[in-house]
Amino acid sequence: MMIKSLALVGLVALAFSFLFGAHAARITFTNNCPRTIWPGTLTSDQKPQLSTTGFELASKASRSIDIQAPWKGRFWARTGCTTNSGRFTCETADCASGQVACNGAGAIPPASLVEINIAANGGQDFYDVSLVDGFNLPVSVATEGGTGDCKRSSCQANINAVCPAELQVKGSDGSVIACKSACTAFNQPQYCCTGTFNKPETCPPTNYSKIFKDQCPQAYSYAYDDQTSTFTCFNAPNYVITFCP
Repeated sequence: MMIKSLALVGLVALAFSFLFGAHAARITFTNNCPRTIWPGTLTSDQKPQLSTTGFELASKASRSIDIQAPWKGRFWARTGCTTNSGRFTCETADCASGQVACNGAGAIPPASLVEINIAANGGQDFYDVSLVDGFNLPVSVATEGGTGDCKRSSCQANINAVCPAELQVKGSDGSVIACKSACTAFNQPQYCCTGTFNKPETCPPTNYSKIFKDQCPQAYSYAYDDQTSTFTCFNAPNYVITFCP
């Protein structure tokens, strides 16, 4: 009887841990841009993708999805999307799936990214706005609820307006629709923080990354831009990602 009782206690404890210890979060996407966008989602670490990996979001519209912790991944918005001969493509941040859903494919740079790492059991979450892969749209991420710093991270500037010619991506009308990172544009170790430049001491900011940082001080401007660009919150139940904040 004692062995059975201990086993029952163990099962009850496991059930309570599963029901009440897990940390779930809701991600709400809001489109403040004047045009329709197509947000994409990518789950990291080869884990199952979310219930949606891409969708259409009209101007001024919002949509939410639920995430079960632990979870780690990124979000972005595609622009200038059309369907031709049955294949869905976008001018910026396309995931090249040929569909509205990205199905586990990431954004093709340049793309403004929101990265979120949601901890299990109410632990410390990490989140940021990253321009390491370049810029296509202004974006912000903010928590609702939670404890700790829980500050909003935002890139509100239109970096396309100050993008150097050698980093520019232009649309069919000749306007600048995205701005490449120097790593994407030149693929050199000093810009990509690779080879002998693979640590903070040997990969300082460059004149190109400083353009991004000057416009959006809270965002990652290159790989080792951690000190001013990583944000934390404990047990945040809601994250709000706003495009064109």
